[in-house]
Amino acid sequence: MQSKLPFILSRADEEAAILRARFQEFGYLFFRGYVPAETCDALLAELLAQTDGQVTLDADSGLPQLAGRPFVESDPDWDRIYPRIQALESFHGFFHSPPMLDLMRTVAGKEVFLYPMKMARISTPNKIGYETPPHQDAYSHHAGPTMAGIWVALHAIQAGMGRIMVLPGSHRDGVRKVFAAEGVGGVQCEIYPHETTWHVADCSRGDVLIFHSATVHKAEPNTTVSTVRVSVDTRFCDYGAPVFSTNLEPHHGWRIEGLEWDAIYRGWQARELQHYWRDYPNLF
Repeated sequence: MQSKLPFILSRADEEAAILRARFQEFGYLFFRGYVPAETCDALLAELLAQTDGQVTLDADSGLPQLAGRPFVESDPDWDRIYPRIQALESFHGFFHSPPMLDLMRTVAGKEVFLYPMKMARISTPNKIGYETPPHQDAYSHHAGPTMAGIWVALHAIQAGMGRIMVLPGSHRDGVRKVFAAEGVGGVQCEIYPHETTWHVADCSRGDVLIFHSATVHKAEPNTTVSTVRVSVDTRFCDYGAPVFSTNLEPHHGWRIEGLEWDAIYRGWQARELQHYWRDYPNLF
């Protein structure tokens, strides 16, 4: 039987050595309110504006609401909306801000390389069974042990809205066998019989979760009537660690026609984040 415990809390002002030891023990770190609320609000508003009213913001609750058809990644509605989200300069720049990079460096203990693949997640209700199954990024990103994911809640995320869950300590057993499964990504990794306790928590806007490349994680189903869960994430690694070529493509660029960097960059004002990874020393 599966049980749930709350995330172990970390603080950005803790000693770096303590944070890194906790990360190695549990395979994740969870920070409350690290990203300012106004930063989250601005990015959330921009993301929702790309949905043409299909997802709107409820003024009273501050939560995204489904106003059109439900959809999941790879649905026609997703394929229409997502290139617009990917073209947002603010979306890509969000993770390159000094506070975000400083947090990654603290966890890594050295300079980091931020993957160009930035990801927005939109979990609508009425799509139960299509939520992200248990998996490891080490498999899906062809990544080594210094890669980690960094995930940010852009609004309050409560039980029933598709919260992210992690299997604490699961990174210590290496990369696992996978098999086909429904849901985002299409594969599920092996879960061992003794692994019955997951960590999860209600989130506030600006909460940040960082997880090891081999930490097993998944999404709960969105069982609400109309509330949509929106979050953003990306990956980073120690600078100089090997990075596989597919991580240099736009998210879903391999399957959505025309979703490529030249199209994404067309309306950008600045150039410093365009193709910034081309001189990275360890691509394969």
